[in-house]
Amino acid sequence: MPPAFGEGVLQPTRQVPGVNKSVISWALYDWANSAFATTVMAGFFPLFFKQYWSAGSDVGASTFQLGLANSLASLLIIFIAPALGAIADQGGARKGFLYACTLLGAGMTGALYFVAQGDWFLAALLYVGASSGFFAGLIFYDALLVAVATPARYDRVSALGFALGYLGGGLLFALNVAMTLKPHWFGLQDAAQAVRVSFLTVAAWWVLFTLPLARWVPEPARTGRGGLAAVAGGFRQLRDTFHEIRRLRHVGLFLLAYWCYIDAVDTIIRMAVDYGLAIGLAAESLIVALLITQFVGFPAAVVFGRIGERFGPKSGIYVAIAVYCLVVLWAARMESAAEFYVLAVVIGLVQGGIQSLSRSLYARLIPADKSAEFFGFYNMLGKFAAVVGPVMVGWVSVASGSPRLSLLSLLLLFGLGAWFLSRVDLGQGTRLARELE
Repeated sequence: MPPAFGEGVLQPTRQVPGVNKSVISWALYDWANSAFATTVMAGFFPLFFKQYWSAGSDVGASTFQLGLANSLASLLIIFIAPALGAIADQGGARKGFLYACTLLGAGMTGALYFVAQGDWFLAALLYVGASSGFFAGLIFYDALLVAVATPARYDRVSALGFALGYLGGGLLFALNVAMTLKPHWFGLQDAAQAVRVSFLTVAAWWVLFTLPLARWVPEPARTGRGGLAAVAGGFRQLRDTFHEIRRLRHVGLFLLAYWCYIDAVDTIIRMAVDYGLAIGLAAESLIVALLITQFVGFPAAVVFGRIGERFGPKSGIYVAIAVYCLVVLWAARMESAAEFYVLAVVIGLVQGGIQSLSRSLYARLIPADKSAEFFGFYNMLGKFAAVVGPVMVGWVSVASGSPRLSLLSLLLLFGLGAWFLSRVDLGQGTRLARELE
């Protein structure tokens, strides 16, 4: 039987070569939490928020409210991520923190089932809580990469996680879409009830597929003592890490690059459905496009892992940024659902790649014994950027009356990200990180 949530009973075996039970169990957490990213964050929540919980509201106002909810969830992570990571490193509690975040996210997601029509504020509040659990959980999940793979395997193992995430999230999303299209097949009254039940399925899926990680992924060794000593030690470690980042120049440069380009990527993910509705596309067309992205993303993420191993993760990230810039230019002139489908395929080819190679590149640049804390900074900066992106797109849409114009602002973020990335010396950065372990 798997250990209870919060127990870290497995002893560290940091260097596990190849793809084995620990690697698969770790990657299955991506399968677990991607149900939230697809069905809730990218799919049904923005759609249901605009058409059910904000029924009768102005289109621009509901877009702004959605962007504000996304930004508030990111803002919470900004303040807590590095400290949580440092405390988890000190007490050897990465898995315990991950379980707590999973229960928070899944619990708040399931509670969306009970929100009445028109109650947009309560829906937004629960969404902020669920998103906070999702984002915070990623800190500890990412940090466990160093517990299941050697540096030479980071690209492939990281890509496996994203590939399973696309597949698992896509499968549940396909089921949820079928529930909304044919609710009577599932004993449901209508599409609205099907969407609400979908939130319950996401919560159950998220918890269920976290169990393999609980059983077979080792907990890295603690760097200090547990309990209150871990809290105090965590804040001391956090202070020290601020100084170390100044010495690890290439970590800082990469974080700046990631901050810029992942903001644009996250904004596209979160606001795509809202953008499609705003320019007059049918909701059914948008849902089909999201499904296309998921299933294209599964093999594409695996391919990007191989590209990272052969040509280096930086090269793969440059390719993805270039493709995203073309997507933004095309989307700003898009008129038909057919074009939205084509863009969904193109995004699916690069979305998992840019995410997985960013994670594996960063893992090379940081000391392995402080992985949770450094990944706390990684997630903090990514989410700090996401505070700006959705609000910026929403504000420009309201101010200009043109959602198309607001989309073009993302080109600046992609350009800055590519420039900062060009200044990262991966070889030198890796050597400095190993010296600090």
